[in-house]
Amino acid sequence: MTGFTIASFNVKNLIGAEKEYYRFEQYTPEEYAWKEDWLADQLMTMNADIVGFQEIFEEPPLRAVIAETDARGMASNAASLPDRSKRYARKAIFRKLAYDPYDGAALAFAPNLSDSGAGERRPGIAILSRFGFAAEPEVVQQLDPPLEIPFHHLGGGDAGSYRVNRLSRPILKARVPVGGRVITVFNCHMKSKLGEYIRPHGARHSPELDLLHYRAEGRAMGFLRAGLRRMAEAWVLRKLILEELDHGHPVMVLGDFNDGEHAVSSEIISGERPFRNYAWMRRHDAETANDRYTKEEAARILESVERVRLHSAEKLFVRKSLRDMVYTSAFGGVFESIDQILMSRHFHPDYARRIGEMEYFSVFNDHLTDGSHPEAPYNKLASDHGQIMAHFRLTDPASD
Repeated sequence: MTGFTIASFNVKNLIGAEKEYYRFEQYTPEEYAWKEDWLADQLMTMNADIVGFQEIFEEPPLRAVIAETDARGMASNAASLPDRSKRYARKAIFRKLAYDPYDGAALAFAPNLSDSGAGERRPGIAILSRFGFAAEPEVVQQLDPPLEIPFHHLGGGDAGSYRVNRLSRPILKARVPVGGRVITVFNCHMKSKLGEYIRPHGARHSPELDLLHYRAEGRAMGFLRAGLRRMAEAWVLRKLILEELDHGHPVMVLGDFNDGEHAVSSEIISGERPFRNYAWMRRHDAETANDRYTKEEAARILESVERVRLHSAEKLFVRKSLRDMVYTSAFGGVFESIDQILMSRHFHPDYARRIGEMEYFSVFNDHLTDGSHPEAPYNKLASDHGQIMAHFRLTDPASD
C-alpha cells in the first residue's frame, strides 16, 4: 500500500516585488516578503506530495516559495524529530510530524499565452510533484481548431454559433507515477464570474466599467460572456478527461473551478449524474407509449455514465465524516466551495475494481473572512481561497 496526498492551492497573484500585474496593483518589497512567508508557511503545513497551483504569474517567485518552505521544514525537523539514537525515534507520531522536502521534486509551470505587459498580466498555473512526472507535462490553451458551438432554433434550423479560440487560462496535464501506477492529474483555473467587457478601439476602458454611468444591460452581457467562456472551457477540460478515461487511465482533476459543485460548468467537468433506474424511461426510438429500455439495456446505460463520471473528494469526505459544510471561498456572507479535487471511479469506495481510496480530506481556510468586517493587510496578501488536500492510499498493482 502506498499513501500520498494531493492538494489544490490558489495562491492569489504570485509575482515578484514591484511588478505591476493588474493596473496599479503591485507588491512592495515588504508586502512580497510577507506573502512569501505566508505561502511558505501554508505549503509546509500542507506538506502535500502533489500540489496544483493557480494564479502564478512567474515561475521564479514560486520556486522561491518552495525553497523557503524546505528551509523551514528542515529546521522544524531538526528541532522536533529525535535522532536515531533515541529509543523512541521510530514512533509513528514522528513520521506524522516529519516534513518531506521538495528538493528532488519536479515542477511544471504553464504560463498564460495572454500574459502581456505591466498592468495587463495574466496568471498561469503549475504542478509540483515529489514523484516527478512519467512524461513531459502538456499544456492546453490555444485551441486548434477553435471550439465551435453551434446553436439551433428549438424548431430546427441554424441559430448562430459561439466560437472559442483560446482559453482564458491554460490547462496543465501531468502523468504522475505513484506506487507503481501512473495517475493523470489535471490542474485548471476556470474563467471567473467577473464580467467580460469589450473595450472600444482607442478607448481607455470599457463603458461598463464606468460605474458613474451604470449600464446594467451591458454589465449583464459581460456576465453572459464570462459564463459562456467558463462553460466552454469546462467542455474542453471534459474532453481531455474523457480521452484519458477511454485509455483506462486513473484521473484526478484539481483547481479553481470558479463555480459551485452544482453549477453547469462544474457538472460539465465531472459528468452527468446517472438516474437510479433507466428501465422506466421511454426509449429514444420508441414507437409506442410503453416502449421502454430493458433491464439489461438500463444496466448498460448506467455503466456508460458511471465509467466516465468524476467524484468530489469533498463530498466523499462529508459522507464519510458526517460533516455538512466545507468552504474554500467567502465573500459578502456567502461561504462556498469553488476549489475542487475530483477523481475517477478508480478511487471510489463503492467501485469493486478500485485501485485506491481516499482516507481523509483537509481544508485550510482559517485565514478566510467574508468581508463583513474591516479588512487588514493580511486579507490582501494572503490567498483569498482556502487550500484543499486529499489523502489517498493505493493498493499494490500486483493485487489487481
